[in-house]
Amino acid sequence: MTPSPTAGIAAEIETLIRARYPILYLVTSEELRAEEIVGEVAQRRQKKVFEWSCSTGMIPAGTSIQSQRSRNPATREPLAALEQVIEQVEPAIFVFKDFHPFLTRSNHAVIRRLKEIALHLKNSFKTIVIISPVQEIPVELEKEITVLNVPLPSREDLELLLAKILEDVKQFKHISIELDAAGRERLLQAALGLTLGEAENVFAKIIVKDQRLTGDDVGEVFAQKQQIIRKSGLLDYYAATESFDHVGGLAVLKDWLNKRSVAFSTEARDFGLPSPKGMLLLGVQGCGKSLCAKAVSSRWQLPLLRFDMGRMFGSLVGSSEENVRRAIAVAESVAPAILWVDEIDKAFAGSQSSGGSDGGTAARVFGTFLTWLSEKVAPVFVVATANDISQLPPELLRKGRFDEMFFVDLPSAEERAEVFRIHLSKRGRDPENYDVAALVETSVDFSGAEIEEAIISALYDAFYGREELQTAHVLSVLAETVPLARTMDEHIGRLRAWADGRARNASVPRGARPQET
Repeated sequence: MTPSPTAGIAAEIETLIRARYPILYLVTSEELRAEEIVGEVAQRRQKKVFEWSCSTGMIPAGTSIQSQRSRNPATREPLAALEQVIEQVEPAIFVFKDFHPFLTRSNHAVIRRLKEIALHLKNSFKTIVIISPVQEIPVELEKEITVLNVPLPSREDLELLLAKILEDVKQFKHISIELDAAGRERLLQAALGLTLGEAENVFAKIIVKDQRLTGDDVGEVFAQKQQIIRKSGLLDYYAATESFDHVGGLAVLKDWLNKRSVAFSTEARDFGLPSPKGMLLLGVQGCGKSLCAKAVSSRWQLPLLRFDMGRMFGSLVGSSEENVRRAIAVAESVAPAILWVDEIDKAFAGSQSSGGSDGGTAARVFGTFLTWLSEKVAPVFVVATANDISQLPPELLRKGRFDEMFFVDLPSAEERAEVFRIHLSKRGRDPENYDVAALVETSVDFSGAEIEEAIISALYDAFYGREELQTAHVLSVLAETVPLARTMDEHIGRLRAWADGRARNASVPRGARPQET
């Protein structure tokens, strides 16, 4: 069995301490969890642990925040605290919290003293451990500091937390716990990507709010993840309001997605399945590509994040690439999740000539994104949509970036009938009261979006005339509308010719062709 990330980082820290690495830099926002890991390692190695922060100074680990007896106000200054490290004779680990502001250029004395102490620690049984949510390392200390990223809690860590919470609430008879194996799996799967503190908060919130805890409470967990997305300011969070019941046709695409709906579970990992990478949806505007991205989120019960490439570009040199890396890091931090890149052809349209237009910024941003697509291991499913294949760089279409490419064509007669029924039902009308066959016959070459707009326009006409919506209202609007497919007939022809043999048709199996009059 693969060891949990927590056990792996603890073993790595213990190995480095035993090897007398002088300074370890743990990058994490979970300060308490990192302290517990270091404390367990120190206990096994029979070492004392001291903690430092700019508010408490150097104190023995475990000192309560109310206790004043063990405090030494003089050691609040970083130089005085570093002297304490030298003066300590016995084997010990010194945990420095949020020390990164003192590692900037303006604190040259602190940097110099830390380097001298690092050389001293190599011949002692003492280790400095810096815990910080950001990585700030001056050039002078690059060779002396070893950086470790503390991973987010694993499923096993969250399961232990959930078991502890359930044990604590057993004494309260009015709280109902309705968690079977499947419900527990859904809840833990949704909580992946949260810190232990965030997971504990959201589980407690559900219990306090509803007086119960079930596997259907994943929405509250996603709301907690929405907070993480909102604070980043780089990605948009979309609530799962659409479902595949609102998507007409596209049977092959729906079947492909349904087969992968359980691919993020522990059972799938044990079976040997990797997490699905993503899919690229090519095709005609208004045929349901973006709607499918939203419906996948609802079907898989995963948060949907929208990646807006325009938001990534900054005015400072190098900031655009850094924004992309930060957005990717945020998406991975709330994984498993779905990352929706809408109109990716427009986002990367200028990457080919980027050197002459923007100094290569678009090309570098595109390269950063492409590398992540190929190398990512976090369970982030990418849904990319595109309308114009001529604008797609060939590197994006290489196998390995996406699991599959689908071509979304104009809906066939059967699919248009389904689309009409869906939109009539969404607006409180019974499709059986309308001549759907006549509507289908009149709407040849109409996209799903154009059919929806025709029904909305017919509703306006009926409401203005103080009448109930009739088939004649919709037929009248359809007759007055020139669909985009007729205006852009040559463009759609090129799309179909390119997709033939290169991408799967989202509506019909390979080898079949939709019949249309």
